[in-house]
Amino acid sequence: MLRPIRCAIIAATLVHAPFSFADVVLDGHSATPEIIASIADGEAISIAPVAMKRVEAAHTVLLESAQAGQQIYGLTTGVGENKDRSMVDAKGKLTQEIIDASGRFNVGLIHAHSGSVGPDMDVRTARAAMAARLNAMLNGGAGVQASIVDTYVQFLNRGVTPAMPSGGSLGEADITILSHVGLAMLGEGDVYYQGRKIPAAEALDAAGIKPIKPYGKDALAILSSNAYSAGMAALALDDMGHLLKVSKLVYALSLQAFNGNVSPFLQDTLALRPFAYTVRAGEELRTLLAGSSIWNRDDKRALQDPLSYRDGVYLLGEEERAYAGAQALLNVQLNSSDDNPGVAVGVKAHSARWQDRRGYVDANGVTGAVLPSANFEPLPWVLSFEELGLVLGHNSLASAQRIMKLNDPQRSGLSRFLGTEQTVHAFGAMEKPPVALAEANKELAMPVSMDYLPVAGDIEDIATNAPRVVERVQQQIDNSFTLLGIELIHAGQAVDLRKQQQPDFTLSPATAGLYTALRGKVAFLDRDRPLTPDFRAAAALLHAYPG
Repeated sequence: MLRPIRCAIIAATLVHAPFSFADVVLDGHSATPEIIASIADGEAISIAPVAMKRVEAAHTVLLESAQAGQQIYGLTTGVGENKDRSMVDAKGKLTQEIIDASGRFNVGLIHAHSGSVGPDMDVRTARAAMAARLNAMLNGGAGVQASIVDTYVQFLNRGVTPAMPSGGSLGEADITILSHVGLAMLGEGDVYYQGRKIPAAEALDAAGIKPIKPYGKDALAILSSNAYSAGMAALALDDMGHLLKVSKLVYALSLQAFNGNVSPFLQDTLALRPFAYTVRAGEELRTLLAGSSIWNRDDKRALQDPLSYRDGVYLLGEEERAYAGAQALLNVQLNSSDDNPGVAVGVKAHSARWQDRRGYVDANGVTGAVLPSANFEPLPWVLSFEELGLVLGHNSLASAQRIMKLNDPQRSGLSRFLGTEQTVHAFGAMEKPPVALAEANKELAMPVSMDYLPVAGDIEDIATNAPRVVERVQQQIDNSFTLLGIELIHAGQAVDLRKQQQPDFTLSPATAGLYTALRGKVAFLDRDRPLTPDFRAAAALLHAYPG
């Protein structure tokens, strides 16, 4: 796996602050997985002024609603099964006594939720979670003080990262994990700062950050969201976007090495059954293969290839479709409020019915509403990730099959196991690692979103297991880079052997670049040698290869 290496590099980068990167401007509406990943990797942020005005307006709506005597979950009442308990009576003016009582409740809420399991998540993932939550807060639905937003910015820009356990969430808001952000902002618990894990109070003092003084709905807004899962999902999709590009390149190179048939993705072939993403994948493959001798007549070329090659246009098309669907849904998650209750600014009741009017405020020039919600439910995008996992599983199995077809002289027309006169066994034993990776990805593709039990006094009786769903997809992506690296090595070996057979054999310019890059890292296998370093080098090449 390459992620630990990448995380170590990022951790080293974060030792030095302030950052020298260009600011990323967050506005609550236009974050993407790529933007979240760039912040996770160390880029500094700033907040669009219009977004900060939205935050201030939402906080005003929240306070006006509380002063109007409304019951507000997490502010005037307890949370979860304790929603029937009155915590703060804010009817009338918000006196200092009321604010202090709310502050004590907020601190207690953070303390009561700061208990989770597992090792600390890496700094990059923690920064992604904070970036995801910050951008969602800018949408306005959280109703937090502006000072809370400012503290998120300071933590990210000054390299203070809360030490957060990586386990303990069922995927229905990551409350027991994200509470550690609030703990660190209070100056409690531990953080990672300048390459060390130290007490939060020490880091805040060194970084010049004042501890927060939460009241109102601040604590609930900090801890009750799916930002951990969403941050991880953003990192996964950022990686997935690159995997898509190299997947097509490796397939195109492998097809040429196999001397495969282009007929399945010709324009008129696909027009007979025009699935949109399949058609698009066909267009890309024709472009990637332009200039290759694979278009020339070859009487030895099979009329129809094994399905792992012949159906590649469908496999790659579905990979693109699943990725696009997951990204579209995650973009909604990143740029909207998953708060309960959610604060809506500038809205008025839609009818005179009591339930329609409940939660709305129109006083002192302020209009809006504080609305109990189920917006913490991440099921739409979680299911899209499970679908992406299934597609990755299918593509992994096909990649392993293509490797074995290249090794089979009856299929490829090349030497057995792509060996030479100097090799003893060549790639004969090397079918096992790709099959093991494909089998792992098949296992990881199995749905886990329904693996839960009711909790919280039986009121939280459904869940999504979102963090585990995303972790599994990320593992599949990491495995896929390694698996494709192994296919790339086999394809490169087959290309060299085919060139010896066919002097007129020519790679397309697009795939020749990848082949040349491979040969800069992995030599032709003329004699048997340990291949583990080659597999690692090929995977690293694909991670870094420009798309």
